[in-house]
Amino acid sequence: MNLVSKDISSDFPNSGKIYLNNASVSLMPSQSIEAMKEFLISYNSIGPDSKDSETFVTEKIRNVRKIIAKIISCQPDEVVLTQSTTDGINIVANGLSFDASSNIIIRGMTHEHHSNFYPWIKLKEKISIKSLPIYKNGFFKLDDLESYIDANTKLVSLSHALYNTGSILPVEEIGNILQDRVPFFIDSAQTVGCIGDIDVSKIKCNFMSFNGSKWLCGPMGTGLFYCNRKSSELLEPMTIGGESAIIYDDTNLAFKELPDKFQTGFRNYVGIVGLESSVKYLLNFGLKNIHKKNQYLSKLFREEISKIPNVILYGPEDPNDRTSIVSFNIDGFDSQEIVDKLEKQNIILAVREIMEKKIIRASPHFFNTEYEMLQVIDAIKKL
Repeated sequence: MNLVSKDISSDFPNSGKIYLNNASVSLMPSQSIEAMKEFLISYNSIGPDSKDSETFVTEKIRNVRKIIAKIISCQPDEVVLTQSTTDGINIVANGLSFDASSNIIIRGMTHEHHSNFYPWIKLKEKISIKSLPIYKNGFFKLDDLESYIDANTKLVSLSHALYNTGSILPVEEIGNILQDRVPFFIDSAQTVGCIGDIDVSKIKCNFMSFNGSKWLCGPMGTGLFYCNRKSSELLEPMTIGGESAIIYDDTNLAFKELPDKFQTGFRNYVGIVGLESSVKYLLNFGLKNIHKKNQYLSKLFREEISKIPNVILYGPEDPNDRTSIVSFNIDGFDSQEIVDKLEKQNIILAVREIMEKKIIRASPHFFNTEYEMLQVIDAIKKL
């Protein structure tokens, strides 16, 4: 399928806006919105707290676990349903066992997204935090990683791709370095659904967290946490309830097996239905084809905006080293002012940061078109 030349924008209701903030929250296809509506009607009709509704909901949960397991190449019972990427990160940060000599390794400190930075910094009174020094576009030297690992290293936590520069870290190489020596956590919020196939067995990560509302085009409040079956023994659940544990001998508790071990209370069932529908929609085109379309749109936008005087571009030049994120500034202009002016023209971009520097971030997805990219460039030229 030649998705690059295919216009599917009509499948995504957007009131005529050019939406280029998919690295934050993506648009949803109409079929997913309709699937959520149909679920709510059926769920109400069956009776939300009835035997039939329990069977109905269990099937929906099973379906979404299967389809997520398919796109990251794991087992369905290794997929824990959360409500955000941040939830999964906190499951690991608060679930690992540490002592006074423990350390963890992260990357770049304030160059990192808050969700994969704050939970680790919170631990600094208990353990040592080692931060890998970064160079251009947020990459680091693999030799530095090797030198930071010692007998007390309890975890390496990295983003698969960076939210500010779009840089894709070499996670498979990193996984090969770590092997079974040190547990490996990946924040893949910026990659699943954007850069093609992802295989957790090739990456050799123990844990991975991402959400459904970015590149998977699902609804807000849907998150996924991959927990390797063996690695689940490393984590003590943050919460406990009747869904996640059993009681025996009147007062003793035992946690259930994956994935129930990390899930307490009701899930966002309607969101799960919308997410499953969105992932099916993506798989209909193929994740590799979506990646090609994203690369094409990103390359076009980057090439055209580089022709504008005083533009400063961030991120790797090689399209294979980045997601579809294009980050830039225009010398002499305030980044927030540019984004605000464009929004008044129904063009949605975002202001983000690289350390203390504010930047403008465009993040096209496969439903965007070549014509939209050129329209945005033209609007920027006229500012």
